[in-house]
Amino acid sequence: MSDVEISRTESLTRQQAARLLSALADALSADGKVEVELGSSTLKLHVPDNIQCEVEVEVDGDEVELEVELTWSTASAATVNSAAAVQPAVAKPVRPRAGKAGSARS
Repeated sequence: MSDVEISRTESLTRQQAARLLSALADALSADGKVEVELGSSTLKLHVPDNIQCEVEVEVDGDEVELEVELTWSTASAATVNSAAAVQPAVAKPVRPRAGKAGSARS
């Protein structure tokens, strides 16, 4: 289980989604200090120089889901580098989805 998880789902126009992704990209490429707006609150994150990125596309009937997941460790760089050297990358199989009623991912 996660120590902390914050989730928000909202409907956006394609242009609003583009602005959101562009703002995230600008923050990542600048100094790695990323601010994510969650309603009336702002979540501030420091993203290190090296991260893991997973892109997943799922088509389920007439619904398409594009998921971009960025993952990084808050452990020291030496710990992360030694762990990465021991654990090889493994491809993750696409998992079938149960019914979509009530589920939303952001």
